[in-house]
Amino acid sequence: MRLVVNLSVVCAMSLHVIGLGEILWDVFPDGPRFGGAPANAACSVAELAGDAAQVMMVSGLGNDPLGDDALAALRSHGVATAGVQRNRWPTGRVDVTLDVAGMASYRFAEDSAWDHLEWTPALHDEAHRCDAVCFGTLSQRSETSRDTVRRFVTAVRGAHPDALRVLDINLRPPYDDNAVILESLPLANVLKLNDEELPRICQLCEISPEPTIALAVLAERYQLRAIALTRSADGALLRCGSDTSDLPSTSVTVVDTVGAGDAYTAAMLLGLLAGHNTATINAHAIAVAAHACSVAGGTMSFPEELRIR
Repeated sequence: MRLVVNLSVVCAMSLHVIGLGEILWDVFPDGPRFGGAPANAACSVAELAGDAAQVMMVSGLGNDPLGDDALAALRSHGVATAGVQRNRWPTGRVDVTLDVAGMASYRFAEDSAWDHLEWTPALHDEAHRCDAVCFGTLSQRSETSRDTVRRFVTAVRGAHPDALRVLDINLRPPYDDNAVILESLPLANVLKLNDEELPRICQLCEISPEPTIALAVLAERYQLRAIALTRSADGALLRCGSDTSDLPSTSVTVVDTVGAGDAYTAAMLLGLLAGHNTATINAHAIAVAAHACSVAGGTMSFPEELRIR
């Protein structure tokens, strides 16, 4: 499914999209692959949108070979790296294991470069020209990065109240602090979560776990422009305002699910920026996520029919 965007409008608006948070290497049994949820989303936005959006990553990398490789990976997908800080801590990594269905589990290295992302005047300037930012809960596991993430998102909200502030609930035990989740929700105006995360959020917010009711309550409580629930093979439920789209997944041969949710987030973000209706956004995002499941790793290129041109 092709998502058609009025490129003259997009270019005139000079859309500027930021991925904010962790950059790391997913270390699979057969070797490392570039990743991190906001980095995956940034790469997918850049691959899908091409010249229709300027995409930048804001994170921390070590002064090590993995850091050099990460910069090269971002640039290969068309993501600008001026917002990436190099520091003395090691570049992030996570050991990934896959079950027989291709579902991933993760073990994160401690005290990585992205934990030490610092607030700077340059980040203030980037926040003030930002049209959309993707951030998550994992990147807030340290006090330093948590402060920077929140200052950035708050600056975006102050400069451009209509800019998209997309929160990806990314629960990775033991870095799934309830306070971080509850303090992050009011910062967002777009929320993305999956069917494993929904019960946890409903418990924390003391609301019904029935998906349609939960999304409606969360949208109203936090004044969300959009809220998406991804459900792996069962597709996704997307609510924008009072409009809801509930669609099944596209059938593909699953290689692994790493980055599929991030690809959905990227496509949803672009659909919202383009002003498309809820069903169109959801259908395109599901197709993009399905393609992500059909290839290995968290970043990928996309076939022409899925790109925004």
